[in-house]
Amino acid sequence: MKELICIVCPKGCHLKVDEAQNYAVSGNSCPRGEEYGRIELTHPTRVVTSTVRCTGGAHPRCPVKTSAPIPKALIQQAVRCLDGVELTAPIHTGDIVVSNICNTGISFVATRDL
Repeated sequence: MKELICIVCPKGCHLKVDEAQNYAVSGNSCPRGEEYGRIELTHPTRVVTSTVRCTGGAHPRCPVKTSAPIPKALIQQAVRCLDGVELTAPIHTGDIVVSNICNTGISFVATRDL
């Protein structure tokens, strides 16, 4: 049995997920918590945030994030995709910085105008 704290809403329910019982979730106060607990143990994903070098803008680095959550096992490989990336201003929020990260179909996008 694994214990987690749900991060879907501000309540922070203490979840217990029983792997032996087909990932039965207890301790949740809403259906979203049950889904979170099950997915967190079967297929954990994260939105990855980072920065990349930028020239010609007001700031030397541009914040980026993945356009959707990626599998947790691919995070290190995804961040390595940003090595050597250097953007040139102007950059707009939502501009694709790196596309198809690790063949997932997910992109790194800019999160600030520069």
